[in-house]
Amino acid sequence: MHTSRRWPVPRWVPGGRAARRRHPDVSLVAAGDELGFTPVEPPVWLRWLPFGYVAFVLLLEATLQEEWAVSFFLIALPPIVACAYGPAVVAALTVAAILLEGFLAAQADHLWENHHVTADMATALVGILSTVLAASRVRQTRSLVHANSVAEALMRTLLRPVPHQVGQVLAASLYRPSEVGTMVGGDLFDIRVTDCGERAIIGDVRGKGLQAVRAVAAILGSFREAAYEAGDLPTVAARLERRLVREAREIPDEELFATALLMEYDSLTGRVTFTNHGHVEPVLISRGEVSALAGPPVLPLGLGGLAVPAEGPVAWSHRFARGDVLLLVTDGLAEARDHDGAFYPLVDRLRQRFAGRPAPGPAEVVDFLNCDLPRFARGLHDDVAILAIAPHCGSG
Repeated sequence: MHTSRRWPVPRWVPGGRAARRRHPDVSLVAAGDELGFTPVEPPVWLRWLPFGYVAFVLLLEATLQEEWAVSFFLIALPPIVACAYGPAVVAALTVAAILLEGFLAAQADHLWENHHVTADMATALVGILSTVLAASRVRQTRSLVHANSVAEALMRTLLRPVPHQVGQVLAASLYRPSEVGTMVGGDLFDIRVTDCGERAIIGDVRGKGLQAVRAVAAILGSFREAAYEAGDLPTVAARLERRLVREAREIPDEELFATALLMEYDSLTGRVTFTNHGHVEPVLISRGEVSALAGPPVLPLGLGGLAVPAEGPVAWSHRFARGDVLLLVTDGLAEARDHDGAFYPLVDRLRQRFAGRPAPGPAEVVDFLNCDLPRFARGLHDDVAILAIAPHCGSG
């Protein structure tokens, strides 16, 4: 079973809670099929508001004296209905409002008086306009759903599910968007089995929307080719740099760049190698200890031309043995804030949970962060991507 995680099932998805109980471990693609973008239903109170409003008018009619033409308040009913329902319901309740106005006027023997007839005509006019507005709202919603669905389908194609085992490592991943119900963003991750070992990337493109998706496609496409070619990680990074520079020229966007962390695991030596291009430092959980792994800083991808020509990506390595878990995250997690404005203390939270305890698996670490982050943060303002890996029992 895949251990690639996605965000919690939104409450507005039919059967969301039950689906989460039945399938707590949902792969990215499977979750995408099940949780395809669905228009958010109006809140319950808004759907019941028209009926509550009619009840309020009838209560006033029964309470106030006859000289008060309370039925005139029904003129406002059609636009209230249009806030939550489609044109057919708006038209039907407009007719119902006119009939109710007539009934109340007839009770007071005022049915054919000019001001009551004028009120009926005003209700009909407002109802027609509200029906047109409701139809326009429905069309716009469908258009937005279609555009967002296309973008989400593209992102699901790019962010392919991470299997439970990839070559000589175990893996788990999470993508949690800042906006519930959308998957369009600039975070990316991938892991590949190559002749040089297991190679992975995690990154964050500047910006959002379709332009960010385009840049993500460029980086992942280039990585999925370069990762299999002979050469060290700086060679792979240099190729990604050139691809993003070309992308910036084609858009054009002079400020296009991406932070990225590239990783390579060699099961024979039991070491993991990195090049860090302005990205969040990797975190290692090893033998009950949690620590951030710092290495030589490098400019983000796309900004390599600003560096001194003699300076290029510098690779550095660290021991990575059985029982260790390596955690790669984007800044959406590291920069999440609580109500006091404090940043999410990733290393400290991991220490509280895993320090001095038996070695966790990648899925356990991802599950912990997926539950702990919402408890800490007052709200996510950036997408969160997490990739956790550990040496397989037969390696390291």
